[in-house]
Amino acid sequence: MSEPLLQIDLPGLPKIKSGKVREIFDLGDSLLMVATDRISAFDCIMPNGIPRKGEVLTQISHFWFEKFAGTVPNHLVAKTKDPLPERLRPFSTLLDSRSMIVKKAKPLAIECVVRGYLSGSGWKEYQQSQTVCGIQLPEGLTDSAQLPEPIFTPATKAETGHDENIPFERAMEIVGPGIAEQARTLSLQIYRTACAYARERGIIIADTKFEFGLFDGQLILIDEVLTPDSSRFWPADLYEAGRSQPSFDKQYLRDYLERLGWNKQPPAPELPPYVVHKTQEKYLEAYARLTGKRL
Repeated sequence: MSEPLLQIDLPGLPKIKSGKVREIFDLGDSLLMVATDRISAFDCIMPNGIPRKGEVLTQISHFWFEKFAGTVPNHLVAKTKDPLPERLRPFSTLLDSRSMIVKKAKPLAIECVVRGYLSGSGWKEYQQSQTVCGIQLPEGLTDSAQLPEPIFTPATKAETGHDENIPFERAMEIVGPGIAEQARTLSLQIYRTACAYARERGIIIADTKFEFGLFDGQLILIDEVLTPDSSRFWPADLYEAGRSQPSFDKQYLRDYLERLGWNKQPPAPELPPYVVHKTQEKYLEAYARLTGKRL
């Protein structure tokens, strides 16, 4: 197994942000987003990463951006196979398969979350109040149950700590009613189409998080789309409501950390080789199932 790429610096290019996974560089009229192999859980970055994870996230995002280009414009300036600009070619080994050149959009100050199944924080809230983000749901639903219809459950963005679920009315206050309505409509439309596509390939998309931004006054899809980091992917053939599900995302890592009794505060524990290997397998399988190709 290759070594994970945890840190990326490109001499001569100003780095303007280093997130949990991505490094963002300023190219002047555009941005360079590079996905590292870092992995986080419970808002902590693990000390060791998952080899090739950044490639999986980037290539799955390219796949979905292209698939939905006719539905909503996106932030891509270049396609996945386009040659790198001359100034980036010295870094081609680092950037190959894990970078995107994107427009300088202004991100919306909300996360656009769509849930089709009851899981995670939604399941916890439902047990207490029979609601998810204030949306009333039928009684008698179980863990991982499919909802009657997908629901849009926005959240605030947190620089540190957890994003906070908010009602749609609050989202309208933050970004404006027109933009909020447009983001909700697009999020639900993309989710439904993606779910039908993924289901044919043996994956249930239980929920996902979209990012939108404004560019030249137009709402566009940005960041990453329907990846194992931004979504819950479940194997359809093993799905059974009433329990937690096996997954193609980092739930396997979260489950491992829960068993450790770790207090979920930094520093995070080093991941053993078998957890790294199994997590990598899940990411690569998600890519293969969705795209029909091997990475």
